[in-house]
Amino acid sequence: MKKFLQNKKLLSAFIIVIVIIAVLGGSVSLRNKRNSPLFIQSFGNDIVAVGSRIVDVPLGLISGGLNNVNSLLNTQQENDYLKSKVTDLGQTKARNQALAAENKQLKAALKLKDTLTGYSLINASVISRSPDTWSDLLVINKGSSSGIAKNQAVMCGGGVIGRVIEVSAASSKIELITTTDKSANRFAVQATATNGKTVHGLITVNTNGGLAFTQVVDSNKLKKGTKVYTSGMGGNSPKGLLIGTVEATTRDSFGLSNMINIKPAGEINDPSVVSIIVRKVAK
Repeated sequence: MKKFLQNKKLLSAFIIVIVIIAVLGGSVSLRNKRNSPLFIQSFGNDIVAVGSRIVDVPLGLISGGLNNVNSLLNTQQENDYLKSKVTDLGQTKARNQALAAENKQLKAALKLKDTLTGYSLINASVISRSPDTWSDLLVINKGSSSGIAKNQAVMCGGGVIGRVIEVSAASSKIELITTTDKSANRFAVQATATNGKTVHGLITVNTNGGLAFTQVVDSNKLKKGTKVYTSGMGGNSPKGLLIGTVEATTRDSFGLSNMINIKPAGEINDPSVVSIIVRKVAK
């Protein structure tokens, strides 16, 4: 009985193998002979295709959304980068303008050094200028430790802009020639008239805040464009420093004397580098 059952199992396994081979062979033969697959096979293929589409649509939407979000993030980063570059460009432009102005003033200082004899120059940078005393005072980064002393003339851009009025060890205060202070130490100046004579006077400030050449004799002989220089008669100011040029001649507020308006030669509005004039010989 046991042998029979064992033989029966072998026989069953053999029959199953034969059936599977026959089915596969028949399926292949039938597929080769038919123009279309069986209904069941076709139905199964359709189910799989539809299922794939159902799965692919949301996956495609999710993938597209993620790509759009990534593109927006990249666009935002590019936008921020371009904004930073625009800001850097503006800062670079402003810095270049400041450096160009400073370079121009330094060139003027070098030219001045070549034309002066008996004097030396101390170059300094402007570190402070208060808005409420804009036309009166400014502070530089050099003081007594650098050889600066009170009443020394200060130039910028090729012309006189003021004089030293207060000195500390590492800084100094400059009083501008445009100051409205009535007690200011004014520059004594001179100019050559059309008749060849030298005309003397003082630099003051007119009612409009501009420079004026006052206390002048024969002022009508000073024509427009005449250069006005320091006369060397006031404090530590040497002779021959350019103040400006004659613009026009008017009457003073009392109508008693002529007032000659002067166009400043120095950079008064925006000085960044100034030159302090130091005598090399005793007064």
